[in-house]
Amino acid sequence: MTTAVTAPPPPRRILLADDHALVRQGVRRIIDAEPDLVVVAEVDDGAEALERLAHGDVDLAILDISMPRMTGLQAAREIQRRGLDCRMLMLSMHDNEQYLFEALKCGAAGYVHKSVADRDLIRACRAALRDEPFLYPVVLTTIIREYVAKGNGLPDRESLLTAREEEVLKLIAEGHSGKEIAELLYISPKTVERHRANLLEKLGMRDRLALTRYAIRTGLVEA
Repeated sequence: MTTAVTAPPPPRRILLADDHALVRQGVRRIIDAEPDLVVVAEVDDGAEALERLAHGDVDLAILDISMPRMTGLQAAREIQRRGLDCRMLMLSMHDNEQYLFEALKCGAAGYVHKSVADRDLIRACRAALRDEPFLYPVVLTTIIREYVAKGNGLPDRESLLTAREEEVLKLIAEGHSGKEIAELLYISPKTVERHRANLLEKLGMRDRLALTRYAIRTGLVEA
């Protein structure tokens, strides 16, 4: 009597979003070496990631925090808002607790530092696909420190800016004029100017240069 052989399940499908081709190549090699995982798409910004995810054939999106046009965090917020059926992992060069907590608020299952991707990325992917969180040790230290700070009555570090204000800030820091920003976001120049004034007031800043420095410091754009 011949025993039926059960075929292994198909590999889980992954999208990579990173604006550095060499990083994507390295991450792809790590993932494609595993029989249960396969990269089915590569894009270089968050807007392209959203377009590709709309096809509905990706199980996990790995999003770089800092990308042009639309960052990984902005893309994650939009994925969550649209209710797309896709798990998310954030990939970053930064040990920045603001990024970490924003990523978790946006529904990301984990946060992986690029310096340890060769060690941790596969475990993070499998955890995310099981709907389990994955945080590398430095991130856990950050969470504990934040918890202790809250216990001591320090203010919670909620984001000061709305999603639209963050979009405007990013484009300002990238050197776009008010007219260009209006065209890119399909809003009026007067609305752009109102967002710019709100940004200056909320952040306690005086000019475009200060806004640009803030955007670089918080990782919204790269220096």
